[in-house]
Amino acid sequence: MNNELKGAMTALITPFKNGKLDKERYAKLIKRQIDNGIDVVVPVGTTGESATLDHEEHRQCIEIAVDTCKGTNVKVMAGAGSNATHEALGLAQFAQKHGADGILSVTPYYNKPMQEGLYQHYKAIANAVEIPVLLYNVPGRTGCDLQPETIFRLFNECPNIFGVKEATGSIERCVDLLAHEPKLSVISGDDAINYPILSNGGLGVISVTSNILPNKIAELTHAALGGDFHEAKRINDKLYTMNKILFCESNPIPIKAAMYIAGLLDTLEYRLPLTEPSLENMKKIENVIKQYEIKGF
Repeated sequence: MNNELKGAMTALITPFKNGKLDKERYAKLIKRQIDNGIDVVVPVGTTGESATLDHEEHRQCIEIAVDTCKGTNVKVMAGAGSNATHEALGLAQFAQKHGADGILSVTPYYNKPMQEGLYQHYKAIANAVEIPVLLYNVPGRTGCDLQPETIFRLFNECPNIFGVKEATGSIERCVDLLAHEPKLSVISGDDAINYPILSNGGLGVISVTSNILPNKIAELTHAALGGDFHEAKRINDKLYTMNKILFCESNPIPIKAAMYIAGLLDTLEYRLPLTEPSLENMKKIENVIKQYEIKGF
């Protein structure tokens, strides 16, 4: 399926203020992404604390992203995942209705379906919408691994399923996918190995780091997709320290802390059961940030 959901993409954090969605700040953060070369924004993925947003907040995040990107070249791939198929389907239909360019759908978490269940789950979602669907495999968070054979089955049977956000952390998995299905869009879901995945034929990244360094993730991705792998590796290596510290605690705890320290967030708020980083890790994050030039608004 030919679509424009590729390149440098940001897994947007969700800002809160006094316990509620900070709509004004959210739009401002998205505008910053647009201004710094990002190709696609991804609202309400797992980095956006989607598991603790209610359905109305989830829909509002999609609406703000679509409305903010309207009239620009930046696309919106809306998070539409759930461990209940009917809920994921409903979110996907809402995203399509409001004008999202595609959806990202994480594997169902906690209930640990078998491969046939995953196939039926994604087939139902794909059949319910016409916009592109990107599978999202992150077994370290969901307890559920979408196997290559199931990915191939879905890719070949559902015309709007165009690829997978690969976040197993395994380069071998990425090689396996593209060796057997070269037309599949493999998107990096792990900032530490963005360069290796792109150099193996990946068509983009969905980055946590680009919340704070969108310009650098855009430069890295565009260099790799343009064939300048030497430059892409140089940037990826330079970002290593940042990529590492942003996963010193569960995502998105460190990235929100980093953005708060950098002045991109007015308040540092999470939804329980997520909490602020330890004082030790907060100091480490602060020290790492000093090594980079963070562009403001």
